[in-house]
Order: sequence, then structure tokens, then C-alpha cells
Amino acid sequence: MSLLQSLQWRYATKKMNGQPVAQETVDYIIEAARFAPTSSGLHPFKVIEIANPELKAKIQPIAFGQSQIVDSSHLLVFAAYDEYTKERVDAVFSQQEEERGLPLGTSDAYKNQLFDSLQQQTKQQHFEHAARQAYIGFGLAIAAAAEQKVDATPMEGFNNAQLDELLNLPALGLKSVTILALGYRDIENDWLVNLKKVRISKENFVLNFN
Repeated sequence: MSLLQSLQWRYATKKMNGQPVAQETVDYIIEAARFAPTSSGLHPFKVIEIANPELKAKIQPIAFGQSQIVDSSHLLVFAAYDEYTKERVDAVFSQQEEERGLPLGTSDAYKNQLFDSLQQQTKQQHFEHAARQAYIGFGLAIAAAAEQKVDATPMEGFNNAQLDELLNLPALGLKSVTILALGYRDIENDWLVNLKKVRISKENFVLNFN
């Protein structure tokens, strides 16, 4: 099945049946997010994988009682850096140089220029930029799940501050951005499962400046 066919198959599942997704399939979906392109290769976000039923039960009220939280097989919480520190930026370019076999300091000119630019921004601007990068990985994870015939529900409906506190994300320098619930649709009880997928028409979507 092509990517477009997979995307036409998927939908934001409203009711999951509680069946587990194989760990190797979850790993595949996470790998798609890990290989996402990010600005300057900074990759300023983490994916938190949650399968523990007790922890999911604690998250459900934070997510306004949505059933997918506890009926899913896994939750993937996408959490972005709360700021770009020198240590974080240095670590990215040091890894790039090491893995590419480049002399230490090869990237210093660009790295320093980048960090000088970041220093002109607020901590909130850093987080907003990092969150946008997280959404790139989030989108690829959704596509990978569809390819694997795993239902995935994107979820922004939760209290970020409460989730951050529950997962102790401030201690890691992270802030939650969004949640992806993975599982399988409950065909008998999901009101959305048989409804036609509706999207804006191509004519109203594409602005052709050719």
C-alpha cells in the first residue's frame, strides 16, 4: 500500500480496543520520528514511550478523560527542549563531527553563529522553535503508524503543565508538546470509523504561483 493510501486509511481514532501493538512496530514508529529532519540538525525533542497501565490511568484525567489514553497500547509523548543551552548545541555538533570523522572544531564557525543568534531570543522563543521541530517528528510517526496499519490518535487536549509535573519533565529540561496514542480501532464502538474522510479540496489547498 502506498503512503497516500495509508494516509487515506488512517483517521483520528476515537475508540481503541485495548489490543497491544507489537514492540517492534512501536520501535519502527519511533524510529520514523528519530529520523525526522530538524533545524540545523539540533533534534531538540524527545519521545517518551508509555505502556504502563497505571501511568496511563494517571494521565487520563490530565487529558480530560479521553478514553484513548487508557485504551491505547502505547502513548508517545513528544516533549521539546525548554531552551537551547550551549551544552546542548555543543553536543549536537560534537556528535556530528565524531560520527562523520571530521576534525574536532570543524563546525565551530557555523555553530557559534547559530548560538549567537539563539542568544538573541527568549527562552519561550527557544521552546516554540523546538516544539515546531517536534511536530515534524510527530507527523512522520503518524505516517509510519499508518504504514504499519496501527491506529494513531494525535492529542493536544491535555494540561501540559500537569503532564510535565507527572512525568518530571522540568528536571530533564523538557516541556510536553503533544501525545500520540497508538493502538487498534474498536470497530463496533467508534462513531468515526465508517465516516468518509473529509479534507479541503486540492483546488482550495494549493496556491499555484507557476
